Amino acid sequence: MAFWGKKRSFLLKKFARPCVYKKLFVFLHSQFVFMDEQIRHTGVVMNVEGELAHVQIVQTSACSACKARSMCMSSESQQKEMDVIMLEPMKVGDKVEVEVREKLAWKAVLLAYILPFIVMMGVIAGLDFATDWSEAVIGTLSLCGIAVYYIGLSFFKDRLQKQFVFTARKL
Repeated sequence: MAFWGKKRSFLLKKFARPCVYKKLFVFLHSQFVFMDEQIRHTGVVMNVEGELAHVQIVQTSACSACKARSMCMSSESQQKEMDVIMLEPMKVGDKVEVEVREKLAWKAVLLAYILPFIVMMGVIAGLDFATDWSEAVIGTLSLCGIAVYYIGLSFFKDRLQKQFVFTARKL
């Protein structure tokens, strides 16, 4: 991050001379290079084990916060449970705020949705170009390619769990 902080003015001068490109470059630079904000949800501590707390959060959609949700029937909310690292001592029933870095959320989207899509499209394009098999066979093999991707990803489960860290603070 120190590299980008020192070199920002140099990068702006070198790559963003015209006004339109400069605005686009500054926007993209601010969104993706310095993306270190926190995503926060409130929850309740259900169990405490050592430095880990088992927290239940209620994830709500935009509709569930609406005042007309009782008449609309499209409101949805989900209760999710997760293990988080406690930043301070907590006990069962405490209201907490669960945090995760936004950068990790984008990494999760990449691993769970974007890369499997690329694998699927790569298998489809490769087999369609290289063979004269039917679309059903190619489609089935592309789904098998996604299954192999997720099985391969499961081998890195412990490593990924160390990277995706949720923390909790008392409210």
